[in-house]
Amino acid sequence: MTARTIRTPLLSLGAALVLGACATPGPQPHTDAEKKDRIQADTARMYADQEPVTGPIDFHEAAARALKYNLDYRLKLMESALAADLRDVSTHEMLPRLVASAGRTGRSNDSGGTSIGIEDRQESLRASTSEERYRTVAGLGLTWSVLDFGVAYYRSQQKSDQILMAEERRRKVAQNVLQDVRNAYWRALAAQRLMPHVDALLARTHRALGQAREAEEKGLLPRQEILAYQRALLDSVSLLTVRRQDLELARAELVALMSLPPNSPMVLADGEEPFLPAVGDDTERLERLSLERRPEIMEEWYRKRVNENDLKIAKAQLWPNLSVNLGAEYDSNKYLYNNHWSTTGVQVSLNLLRLLQLPSIESAARSQAETDDLRRVALSMAILTQVRVGVVRYQLARHEVGFADESLRVDRSLLDHANASRSTRFGSELEVIRAEGRFLLSRYQRDAAYSRAQAAWGRLYNSVGLETLPATIATHDVKTLAREIQRTLRDQETFSLLVTTPDLPDATPK
Repeated sequence: MTARTIRTPLLSLGAALVLGACATPGPQPHTDAEKKDRIQADTARMYADQEPVTGPIDFHEAAARALKYNLDYRLKLMESALAADLRDVSTHEMLPRLVASAGRTGRSNDSGGTSIGIEDRQESLRASTSEERYRTVAGLGLTWSVLDFGVAYYRSQQKSDQILMAEERRRKVAQNVLQDVRNAYWRALAAQRLMPHVDALLARTHRALGQAREAEEKGLLPRQEILAYQRALLDSVSLLTVRRQDLELARAELVALMSLPPNSPMVLADGEEPFLPAVGDDTERLERLSLERRPEIMEEWYRKRVNENDLKIAKAQLWPNLSVNLGAEYDSNKYLYNNHWSTTGVQVSLNLLRLLQLPSIESAARSQAETDDLRRVALSMAILTQVRVGVVRYQLARHEVGFADESLRVDRSLLDHANASRSTRFGSELEVIRAEGRFLLSRYQRDAAYSRAQAAWGRLYNSVGLETLPATIATHDVKTLAREIQRTLRDQETFSLLVTTPDLPDATPK
């Protein structure tokens, strides 16, 4: 085979590669059909594999559905699994490298050469070769480096800490989801209770408004009295409409938290409201618990260890590197005396210039440690403030519920009096509508105060960093998970928040 016969295919291959590079297609945006398919696939995945709603949903089932099917929480679970997989990859990097190779080589002419004398520079041997033009080679080599082992060891420790950090983020997302469900559920339950009454009163108010306009046109009453009557009705309509919108939004928010399809039929369990427990007076104990259990504190603590291992890796790269090599080789060259042989080697190397980095690394280590500690202390201060504020906010919210109960009792009595005093007089219907509007508004304010108290209780629960759910979720059905969440919350509230028996009057029956 001549050099020309080799050169021609190589030139052809190079030309083909150049032409292929020139023919690379430009940007290709997705088509409308592809977008439609992607939207359908994503939408189907949002609501896939969910247990159907078979009955009224209580608070704990709503929390179970939110935690089991909430996409943000499922994303954090996947991040935890990914961190565990990356840790396994780092662990394998500590193993020696075992490389197997095989191939066939060739050249267009013979390799070889001649020899000349060192002193007289005269050629002493004729040209000769000891290598075939075409031959097969293979090898199996084992290499182990102390430096690579040390770096991989610290990387594995980092990945282990990152698993713990991902777990703390998962706990935080679970706490936030439960807090959002607690806030939305009681507002949505108020919506379910009040919406039929609000709609009925709005219909009556619109009828009364039409009658007032008719009376104005016929001149049955003085114009100023009729306009004042209409003004009162319009104010009532405006106030009820605003409250109705708030109630509808709460229901939509709860549906989204449970990852149910929009406009899904949903009935909330309207049973006896849970009592609002009283928190113990040992605020210092709650603060201590928050510093022990808050996911943010634990994540920052693990992050400090990750940063420390980064600096340990930088220091390890300053060490002398010891490499050990073992190998088995094969060459089919028929001119060799031994076609099989083994190789061994030990090598020590040190990059002397890298030693100049040591003072900078030591300074960076001190600065990093101080920064991590200060960040954790600042976060701890913020958490302690949250606990103190949370206790005060919850106590105020409980008292607000008591005041709302008393207001509701008075407005119920006024409504009963207005109904008893109803007559055929034109303004009598307005007084009944006003009394009923005030009563519904009081019911709304009472339910809103109760939902705010539940939200304050949830914020206090979160500020202490208490657990919200069992260790496994995917293996539990919704009913079982709801019971586990109820048990977990009850145990945490009883033994961690030091709750006592409620000192407020019973909730007003709906």
